[in-house]
Amino acid sequence: MITGILMSLNDPQWGNNKGSNQGPPDLEDLWRDFNRRLSGLFGRKGGGGNGGDSNPRPPMNLKAFGGGIGALVVLILVVWLASGFYIVDASQRGVVLTFGKFSQTTEPGLRWRLPYPIQTNEIVKLTDVRVVEVGYRGSDKNKVLKEALMLTDDENIINIQFAVQWFLKDPQEYLFNNRSPEDTVLQAAETAMREVVGKSKMDFALYEGREQVAAQASKIMQDILDRYKTGIVVSKLSLQNVQPPEQVQAAFDDAVKAGQDRDRHVNEGQAYANDVIPRARGAASRLMEEAGGYKGRVVANAEGEASRFRQVLVEYNKAPEVTRQRMYLDTMQQVLSSTSKILVDAKGAGNLLYLPLDKLMQAAGAPAAAATSAEAALPLSRPLPNLGADVPPQLERSDAVPRSRDSLRSRERGER
Repeated sequence: MITGILMSLNDPQWGNNKGSNQGPPDLEDLWRDFNRRLSGLFGRKGGGGNGGDSNPRPPMNLKAFGGGIGALVVLILVVWLASGFYIVDASQRGVVLTFGKFSQTTEPGLRWRLPYPIQTNEIVKLTDVRVVEVGYRGSDKNKVLKEALMLTDDENIINIQFAVQWFLKDPQEYLFNNRSPEDTVLQAAETAMREVVGKSKMDFALYEGREQVAAQASKIMQDILDRYKTGIVVSKLSLQNVQPPEQVQAAFDDAVKAGQDRDRHVNEGQAYANDVIPRARGAASRLMEEAGGYKGRVVANAEGEASRFRQVLVEYNKAPEVTRQRMYLDTMQQVLSSTSKILVDAKGAGNLLYLPLDKLMQAAGAPAAAATSAEAALPLSRPLPNLGADVPPQLERSDAVPRSRDSLRSRERGER
């Protein structure tokens, strides 16, 4: 229809009025031409000629005009209904609103809803990972000190810059419970991090506890978002930079070096202690073992001496004189066997006789000669009484003792 009107306007005879070459176009001719084209569109034919005129001018047909309006309405209705189709990708979800109120969530594919203004739809991307930066924007050098400076448990200030990665899990909660989702995530992340840092020491947050701080802050942040029903899931919280403020950086470096020196000295002392203490314990254990051995030896010797004394006592009770004499001989033999010089006192003469027994022992070349010489010289120091035949057989000695006894008897006879 519109094309027909344009063609009529482009007609070379446009503006001719009953053979005149000037003047405005005839509105009746335009209306007649429009009705003819519209009737041809719906299968109708135009009326016959009026007189001999080749272009009859029938009166205005309201029924034909009404049919054209109906077709236009149908066309507009079809276009309106077709506007309800929409496509949801695999990584997206569709949310249908009926007069602005949540109606349903649609899965991926080609979907249809009632056209506007009855229903509308929102497309939400679920799998896209979004990032929120706290304490900086873009790079570490572009700091936001209002967000980065935090107070620790030991009343120190540290500068923390971190990033939070998050995505959606519930489109309905995300659309209807969040006015500004990124601001919500930013504030929740800052709140969680301040809580964790406020309960931690400065050294713990700067060095050995960075992973634990990030994990705890991520958990607290997720709890806050779930409590607000934001439909957001925290994927990862990563610390970008943790350091003291720039104003105290030099003093902090000195403190760190002092702490490192302290740790080094402690480690050196511990290494020295680990070297000395085991040795001392080993020496103490050795001394304890030696003392135990000495104790056992002394106790065993004492018990043996006691047993021997009891046996000697039994024999002494049987023959006191013989036992006493034998004990004297054993004692003198033990004493004289360990010395190399002997002074012999002549009986009442007052002269000292020196016997070079050490030279004699060296000349003899055998320890047995020294023992024999000592036994031979024994009767010279003190005369022994005649034992006679009262000596029991169990107390007799080797051949050296009878020879000494015989020489003693001969000397006594000579003195008499």
